[in-house]
Amino acid sequence: MTVLPASLHDSFNIRDNPTPQFIQAIRDRFPVEREVDELLTRKMQSRSGPPYRRITLDELRAKLTRMLTDLGVGNFVITEPGWFTGGVSKIQMGFTLEWDDLAQGRRKERLVLRMDPSEGSNTTSRPREYELLEAFQGIIPVPAVYWLDPDGRWFPQPALIYAFAPGVTKSRATQTGQVSGLGTNFGPDLRAKLAPQFMAHLAAIHHFDFSARSFATMDMPQAGTTQAAIWQLNRARRIWEEDRGEDFPLMDVAANWLEANAPKLDHASIVHGDFRSGNFLFDEETGRIGAWLDWERAHIGDRHRDLAWMTQSTMGHYSEDRKTYFVCGLIPLDDFFEEYTRVSGLPVDPDRLAWYRILNCYQIIASTVATANRVARLGKSHQDPLLIRVKGMAPTVERELSLCLKERL
Repeated sequence: MTVLPASLHDSFNIRDNPTPQFIQAIRDRFPVEREVDELLTRKMQSRSGPPYRRITLDELRAKLTRMLTDLGVGNFVITEPGWFTGGVSKIQMGFTLEWDDLAQGRRKERLVLRMDPSEGSNTTSRPREYELLEAFQGIIPVPAVYWLDPDGRWFPQPALIYAFAPGVTKSRATQTGQVSGLGTNFGPDLRAKLAPQFMAHLAAIHHFDFSARSFATMDMPQAGTTQAAIWQLNRARRIWEEDRGEDFPLMDVAANWLEANAPKLDHASIVHGDFRSGNFLFDEETGRIGAWLDWERAHIGDRHRDLAWMTQSTMGHYSEDRKTYFVCGLIPLDDFFEEYTRVSGLPVDPDRLAWYRILNCYQIIASTVATANRVARLGKSHQDPLLIRVKGMAPTVERELSLCLKERL
C-alpha cells in the first residue's frame, strides 16, 4: 500500500495556504503531463491569494480592447457584451466584434470570451482547449477559434476567444431538472436524430490522426505501457490530495487498486474527457448537432476513458417505464458498445472499461467532495451555490465506486 509522506497528513488546513515543501512533495509523488503539472502547481501557489472578485462587463470589455489592440487587430468595434450562463467552472462573456480581417476584409461575428475564475472546480488548460478546437475544424462540428491569452497577460486569468455557436443543450419540451446536462431526457424523436451523430463524432475523435500534427500542450503516452493510465490516475490523486478536507478510506482503497492494476495502452486516441449530453449544442427543430464544447479535459490516451465516462450512472437516465437505461440520454446501454465498435472499428475491452470506470468515480469524488467544497469555502469561484449543488452527486458516485471495487477485489 502506497502512503504519502506523514507531513501531508498533518493538517488539512495546510491546503488553504500550502507551503513550497507541501506542493513539491505532491508533485514528486504524482508525476503527470507537463501541462497538467504546471496548471496544478500554479493553482496551489495561488491558493492563499484573495477570494474571487466579481469582474464587470465593462472591465472585461476594457481588457478585451487592450488585448485586441496589442495583437494588432484592425479597426475593431466591440458591441453587445453580455454574460453567458451554463457550465460550472468558467466565466463566459458573449460579444459582437466587427473588425478588418486581412484575409477576408471587413467582418462582423458573434464571439465568446471564456476565462478561468481565480480557482475553479476543474483546473484545466485554455491553450490545450484552443489547440484541440483548432485541430478538429472540419472533422466534427466545433466553434472556430480566434485569439488566446495563455498566461493571463491581458485578463485576470488565462482566456480564449472563439465563435458563438447557436443551439440548445436540451429540449425545451422535456424538463429534467438536472445540472450541467447530467441525465438529460431528449425524448424519442430527438434521440433518433441525435444518437447517430453522437456516435459518429465520438468515432471521429478517437480516430483522429495526429501523426502529422504536434501538440504543444499534450504529451504522447507510449503504447504498450501503463503510462497513459498512470498519468490520468496521478492527476486525479494529486487533485484529491491537494484539495481534500477529510480522510476517506474508500478513496485509499480505490487509488491503490488502480495503481496496482493500471492497463497498458493499445491504441493512442484523442480523448475528449467530457463527451456527453450537455456539452454539445443542437438545433431543436432539425436535430442537427452544431458544436461540441468543453474540450478542457482532453488528452492523448485510452479511448476507454471516454467510454467509461459516458456510461457512468449519473450521465444518463432510465426510460419512462424504468426498463431501459439510455447512455447520455441517447442510446440504450445494451446497444451502446456494439454500436461504438461498428461505427469506430475499435474494440472495447471490458477490463480496461472497468478500470476507467473506477478511475472516473474516483475523479468525480475528488472534484465534488474535495475541490468543489474547498473552492466554495474559500470563495474562489463565481458559482459557489452551484458547486455545492454538484457535490450532491457524491453519494451516488461513492456507491458506484464501492460496487465496482467489490466486483474486482
